[in-house]
Parts: sequence; structure tokens; C-alpha cells
Amino acid sequence: MRILLVTRLFPLPDNVARGTFVSDHAQLLESLGHEVKVLNVLPRMLRINEARRSTMVGVAKAPKSYSHGKFEVTVKRHWEFPDFPSITASSASRISLKWQPDLVICHTLWPAGYTAKSIAKKYDVPWIAVVHGHDFDVALKDHRKKRIENLALSADRLVVVSNSLSKFDSITIPCHVNVDEEWHKPMKRFNGLFRKSKIDILFPADPRRPEKNHLLALRVGEELETRGWKVGVTTLKKQPRTMVWDRMLAADVCLITSTRESGPLVAKEAIVCGCPVVAVNVGDMHEWMDVYPTEVNALADGIEKRLSEGHDVTLPANSLFENVKNQWNSLLESL
Repeated sequence: MRILLVTRLFPLPDNVARGTFVSDHAQLLESLGHEVKVLNVLPRMLRINEARRSTMVGVAKAPKSYSHGKFEVTVKRHWEFPDFPSITASSASRISLKWQPDLVICHTLWPAGYTAKSIAKKYDVPWIAVVHGHDFDVALKDHRKKRIENLALSADRLVVVSNSLSKFDSITIPCHVNVDEEWHKPMKRFNGLFRKSKIDILFPADPRRPEKNHLLALRVGEELETRGWKVGVTTLKKQPRTMVWDRMLAADVCLITSTRESGPLVAKEAIVCGCPVVAVNVGDMHEWMDVYPTEVNALADGIEKRLSEGHDVTLPANSLFENVKNQWNSLLESL
């Protein structure tokens, strides 16, 4: 089957950390024997605007086409006006292709869903919408609500990556955990002196993203210092994946304080790398591990518990590669 993967999130030449979970999905589809090409739907913007939105680093100067691993990536530009969604939607809908797909899979609905829907209609093929969080967590609560609902309902299949996002008769298929074998490690145990040692807390996100709640993580670190710990907090920005995994190997604990997440996938990657995780109740975390209230002392207590007792946790089976592969194979066969 020839599959066109339409997305707003895909690694860029100047930002290889962007949308790695979508490139993982492209590899999964290829492993099923399908021919996959990628259409990266990006807004027209100036480089100066990237500084205001950390998730857009590398977008302004992205080339019209490039290769990422085995995949040919074509960039489609559209006009984006936050206060005028009709103009954004109309601009994203205009597309022409030299390659006719048998199926369109779209990661994120706004505004890439309009591109995917337009292509599917033009070639009379089905399209699958995949929601990772923002479309339902944010866009359904603002002036784009009706547009997001219409896109979700118009797709032939709607996939969400966690049960917390389930809406509109969706199917839940998580992103699979993709960590190279070299970084697979048993869960580490802290060997220092309790409340007298230096600890490294990994905040696995860009602190400039407000939904990641970096301020709460810093306050947890301050609370631990009042208890006697010497605390260092490491953050992640646009590092290559291998560097991210190295940071997970080095950290004593991974702290997740986000106000919204679909997974988060990074928690599962940390556990594969042997790094204990302390997290608030966000995404699907509560389904497979203990979570903590969004409160400084509770999270500080959780970190101390992980350091003293370790972290005995098993990843959910539905996030492992073979299981996710089988779920996607069944879904594609149903079309």
C-alpha cells in the first residue's frame, strides 16, 4: 500500500528532535511492507518568530524537500492566522501531489487535517486521523472547536494515543517505545547518602514550553535542597535522541510535572533506560504506575521514595513495538 503521512510534526534538518514519534510511526508502517512518503505541513514564518514558540524551531528555513533516514519529505507551506481559522484552514487545504497514495494518515488535526482531508477526497482514498493531545486538549476548548470536531468526525478512522483523549468513537493505539538496544538498562538504585548527596533530576522537556510546568519542577528541587540534598536539574531542548537517552542514563530520577500530556512517551523511554520516574497524574500515567498530586511536597516525597526504594514498574504491553505494530496492521486491514 502507498501511504502518505501528513503531519505538522516531523524531524527537520535544523531540529532532529522535533516529532520523532511520527518518524517512528513511519518506520513502523514501512516494517509492515508499505511504501511511505511524508508531507510536512508547516506555517510560513520568520526565523525571529521561532524564539516565541519553542516547538517551531527549525520551521522558518526548512527546505522544500529533504530526506530523513529512508524517507522523502516534502514541505507544504500554508498561511496561519490564529484569529482567523477559516483562512488557515483554506490555505492548508490547497495541495497538489505528483504521487497518488492509497491511504492518507494524518498526525495532528489542526491544520494538517485539512490537507489530509483534501488529498483523500481528491484521490478518493480513506484517511486516518491521529490525535496526540493538542487538538483535543486545547483546540476543542477554543474558537476552533467546531472545526476540530468536523475533522475528527470526517476521518474514516480516528486514532488517539491514550485513553485520556478518547472521543468521537476513537481507537486507542499508543506510540511505541523506541529506544535503541544499547541504552536498555535495568532500573538503577541510588547508592549515595540519603539527604546528604548530590542528585541529578531530569526535567525531560524544553522549559520554555508553559504546559511542561518547569516552575513546579524548580520548586520541587528547592524543597529537596531544604531537606539536605544538593540538587541539579537537567532539561532537554532539541538534543538528538541518543543524547536524550544518555541524559536518562545519567540522571537519578526523571520528574514530569506537565499540565497536559498524551502519554507521556518520555516517561516510558526513561524507564527503558533504567531511570526512575516521578510524575503527576497526567495523560495515561495513572494506568500503569503510581502518580503524585501536583504539589511540591508530594513530589519531593515521591522523589525521596524512588531514591530510597527504587522503582518497581513494568511498561504497559500496548506500548511495545510488536503490539503497536499488530494494532496498526489490524486497523489498516480493516480499511
